Amino acid sequence: MELFVTLGLFVIFCLVLVLPFVNKKIEENLEIFLFVCGVAALTLAGFATIDGETTGWTAAIVIEALTSPLNIASIGGIPIGIVQIVLVVGILIYCFHHQMERAINKMVGSFSLKVIVPLLIIVLGLVASIISAILAAIILIEIINSLPLPREGKIEITVIACFAIGLGAGLTPLGEPLTTIVISKLSGDPYHAGFSFLIDTIGIYLVPAVILLGILGLIALKKRKTDETNLKCTVERENLSEVVIRAGKVYLFIMALTFLGSGFKPLVAGYIDMIPSAGLYWVNMVSAVLDNATLAAAEINPSLSLSQITCALMGLLISGGMLIQGNIPNIIAAGKMGITSKEWAKVGLPLGLALMAGFFCILFVPGWLGLV
Repeated sequence: MELFVTLGLFVIFCLVLVLPFVNKKIEENLEIFLFVCGVAALTLAGFATIDGETTGWTAAIVIEALTSPLNIASIGGIPIGIVQIVLVVGILIYCFHHQMERAINKMVGSFSLKVIVPLLIIVLGLVASIISAILAAIILIEIINSLPLPREGKIEITVIACFAIGLGAGLTPLGEPLTTIVISKLSGDPYHAGFSFLIDTIGIYLVPAVILLGILGLIALKKRKTDETNLKCTVERENLSEVVIRAGKVYLFIMALTFLGSGFKPLVAGYIDMIPSAGLYWVNMVSAVLDNATLAAAEINPSLSLSQITCALMGLLISGGMLIQGNIPNIIAAGKMGITSKEWAKVGLPLGLALMAGFFCILFVPGWLGLV
């Protein structure tokens, strides 16, 4: 039975990875497709056990799927979630559309795009750890979408920027659900993780990576050879119905990722402690498809060494930018700009693999050569 479950989950994983690229209807209805796959994975996982306990459908998982998109934090007792942020900010942009258009035009009139684009990527990447990756992504898309750039240029810069936001959000527990979970799970012995734990542990890798992505954004802009004479920015005004529908799609997307992450736990639980740091780093490329917060909840525990934790987090954070479903900023950006899975992967996969290879060398090669 365990072998049957493993094979079944592997088939579902392959379908999630491949079908959005080869079937146009699935690509256009990605949220529904992922939701169905999540339901199937969670149902199949019910035939497996982890530490003697049956996995699969539970009331706790259903409640988490229904509430997590609506409650990632609380301010004054009021729940603040991804869906509320997307909805409220969308309504504000609708109401203050003309003011935003004037402000962006003034910015473009005062500074070159060669200054605006890299600074936008770097600043939003770093402040995502404070204002959250969700809000950083919304601000990014409204600005990028209004800039006088060809569609291909907008897509390339958007994907690069979402990598930066996803990485930058990993600096504090405020950035995204993954970081909140990590700090919570490591708050006791032996790490006693507090607010600065992530900055102290992986900040030395994340901050330079965000700056590097800003430089790559500049290179991508220069490739387009944009004529900066008489530039005119236009902020598109959506209908309120489109704002509401997009918030609904984000809600369904997060539910789907919750089901997928929980459904795939039998594939990762029980093996994590035995995987060496280098292996854990590459295994976490599945974050390109699955919810990285759920993977972090399954993987990160106090029994791991600091090296394993560092490598696991770096693998999760980097690979989360490769595909649309890998990270919440990607979902928001792709939905707003109408970026297809193929368009995202065309930029995201080679960039993600290059970053994974580069940081693999930084994390492991010096130790293997006896340099540290």
